[in-house]
Amino acid sequence: MAEPTLSREQEHEERRAAALAMGGPKKLEQRRAEGKLNARERIALMLDPGTFRESGLFTTSAVDADRDKTPADGKVTGTGEVDGRRAAVIAYDFTVKGSSSSPVSNKKMSHFKELVVQVGMPLVYLSESTGVRMPDAMGGTGMGAANSKKRFLRQRESPWASAAFGYCFGSAAWHTVSADFAVFRKGSVLAVSSPGLVSRATGQQVDAQELGGWKVHAEVTGYADAVADTDEEAIELIRRFLSYLPSHNGETPPVAPIPSGSGERAAELNDIVPQTRTQTYDVRKVIEIVADTGSVFPIKARYGKSLDTSLVRIGGQSVGIIANNPMFKGGALDGPACDKATSFLVLCDSYNIPVVFLVDQPGFLIGLEAERNKIAGKVINWMNALSLVTVPKIAVTLRKNYGQAYINMGGGLTADTTAGWWSTEVSFMDPTSAVSVVHGVDAESDPELYAQRLAEMAKGTTAYDVARVFGVEQVIDPAETRDFILGALKDHYRARTNGIGEHLLRAWPTSY
Repeated sequence: MAEPTLSREQEHEERRAAALAMGGPKKLEQRRAEGKLNARERIALMLDPGTFRESGLFTTSAVDADRDKTPADGKVTGTGEVDGRRAAVIAYDFTVKGSSSSPVSNKKMSHFKELVVQVGMPLVYLSESTGVRMPDAMGGTGMGAANSKKRFLRQRESPWASAAFGYCFGSAAWHTVSADFAVFRKGSVLAVSSPGLVSRATGQQVDAQELGGWKVHAEVTGYADAVADTDEEAIELIRRFLSYLPSHNGETPPVAPIPSGSGERAAELNDIVPQTRTQTYDVRKVIEIVADTGSVFPIKARYGKSLDTSLVRIGGQSVGIIANNPMFKGGALDGPACDKATSFLVLCDSYNIPVVFLVDQPGFLIGLEAERNKIAGKVINWMNALSLVTVPKIAVTLRKNYGQAYINMGGGLTADTTAGWWSTEVSFMDPTSAVSVVHGVDAESDPELYAQRLAEMAKGTTAYDVARVFGVEQVIDPAETRDFILGALKDHYRARTNGIGEHLLRAWPTSY
């Protein structure tokens, strides 16, 4: 007896149900038992309820043998809204062949990369993949059809954000390190190849976390802009990051309401920052007071700790703060701090976010290790990027400011407007070091002569000496810092271009 013919409606519903079933109930239940969300659950958290519009639901592998085993070809893609603003999302479905990439799924992803540029909206990757799929990519035909010229071109027309949830090899790694913001869930691993392949290639056993674990990327490579304990926290961090950015580089970021109490703690700055330049403090406390209440969003907090980079709001406006932190290495700037500053300048300038420097540093970290880690090149990379920044740059010196680092941090006319706290000290180097260099005298061998020479070297280094030659525009009470920044943001708003910069850093490498 012949099988009953399905109606078009029945066939459509069966195909749709098969695609939505992802890798099947057993794999989905296993993920739930491990406390991991699946791709569609992640999208549901990422986007405002009821806004997801899926594209490519009925795609599968082009390999006939895998046609029924690859619903949506392992990538769930579409558009929706994040806090009422349009966004595109690409979620890697690990239950379908480890979310490995094929020419078909790459075609889906390329569609959205092009779409966000054309229409002007962010692109979010929810990343977890074993890498490229075989046999799809094997042979000349596989590799010959696998790419396009501009697959990984980043000109920062629209923001990219990525969350690394588990194993991220292949395109999941490429998209994460290409993103403007990358959050790593604890336990995730990002690398060019899997530990197994690395072990076979090198003959050495390789630990996954040591190879490319979240801690490596948070503290050593700097790829991780933030770290999360759970899937839910990672997704919330992306939603919050996007709230500071415009939908595309042709507009300014949204302005938020100013929370009550913002600016009311200004007088505390006189107590938080010690007058004596050798005493340490945590500059993050200064940032919390200067910014709108509850608005501080740290970037790369575990990397290059002597420099703090944070997105904040001041007067409801998105602002990027670059601040020396004497709690770590006395605020001295090492190679990672230089890379961190450069990366942050690129982010802010690309998306029309003004930059504020809070300066208190003894200079660049010197020594054998620093030179071998290319500190000289990193210093000038930073200076090159700073020279290309076209959004407003505001610098406030707090205490000590020595040498080239003073210029990198907005001194010497590299910022648009400047102020110095009355505790500011500026010179080519720390006077205590200068005495030894210039006069060959130290405090132990000849304390009286040392004190005399030190007094000479310390002359002419105050905020008022800098102001005398218009090296700073104002000398201020620390309590006036927020008001100075608010006024500077108004004065330096680019009215001729409606606050839009020239984006000269748009093609700067995403990782270097």
